[in-house]
Amino acid sequence: MNLKRILSLALAASLSVLALAGCGETAATNSESRNKTSTTTASAANNDTAATSDESTGSSSGAELRIAAQPYPLYTPIYVAYEEGYLQEEFDKIGAAYTWQEFKSGPLVNEAVAAGEADLGFMADLPAIIAKSSGQPIEIISNVAYGEKGLAVLIKPDSDITSVADLKGKKVAYATGSYAQHLLAVLLDNEGLSLDDVESVNLAAGDQPAALASGEVDAIVIWEQYISQLTSDGTAKVLADGTGVKRGNMITYILSDYADENPEVVKAWIRALNRGNELLQSDPDAAAEAVAEDFGVDKDLMRKIINNFTYSTELTDDDIAEITAVKDFSLEAGIITEDVDISSFINTEYLDSLD
Repeated sequence: MNLKRILSLALAASLSVLALAGCGETAATNSESRNKTSTTTASAANNDTAATSDESTGSSSGAELRIAAQPYPLYTPIYVAYEEGYLQEEFDKIGAAYTWQEFKSGPLVNEAVAAGEADLGFMADLPAIIAKSSGQPIEIISNVAYGEKGLAVLIKPDSDITSVADLKGKKVAYATGSYAQHLLAVLLDNEGLSLDDVESVNLAAGDQPAALASGEVDAIVIWEQYISQLTSDGTAKVLADGTGVKRGNMITYILSDYADENPEVVKAWIRALNRGNELLQSDPDAAAEAVAEDFGVDKDLMRKIINNFTYSTELTDDDIAEITAVKDFSLEAGIITEDVDISSFINTEYLDSLD
């Protein structure tokens, strides 16, 4: 299978609402059981009048934001805001509500948004770029985090693989269309190789550890919390991570029409995330305790994971340059077929309005 064919499959997998992802689960079945609504959702949903946004009063009465979430420490500030009640409090202030549904990867979030089932998602850079390139009417409204060590290629402790170059001809598992694919492509490119030189296996993150342990694959490309779990218990070791090659930006995107109609909801979202960041900085132990269960780890391991990331909603020049570089690489490699205008894709006006 040639490179263009592999990468075209990435686009199809991440955008088709009927496509199968990972180990054959659709977006609906791949969501977690914890699909919650905020306490004001019922009244908002039963309101027959259109939602209104009044910037002069800070009200967005009746608006409901459908959030497509991912339960990974890459998005810790969001989960802190969720668990500590900051999200609820900020939405209550403007008379808005939210629903919350969890998915296992960025491509699955893209499917939910494309299917009209969600208004906002948070994910890594590549799946967001793929969605925009496909024509989805979305815009990035904030950063969430970045961390070069939050994504890595893992191998078994006794593997005879000692370098990225040794991956040639090996079976490597990753979630197609995720930012793990981009890391692998960049690492291989640095060795004069490409995805054509490995046997790619499309597996959801949750299915990769078992595949590695059983020898079904030779390496996996995976993110936190799995990296810390597998290296701490001796199941795997890091062959290479994003250090020096991939910043690993996590972002929030939203449907542009929704944001235009509900600017106060967007601002409330960002304010809630900022409060999550503040707790992470002032009391990381409390933040770790608040969200450890969400990610299936204990408080001590969660505290360790936090150190692998910089959490911030700000979209700095470095963040924008990194997202642009990922886009350029993806276009050149054929991961996307339509260019993305970064200046219109990244909208900092909501962040700027909170300064």
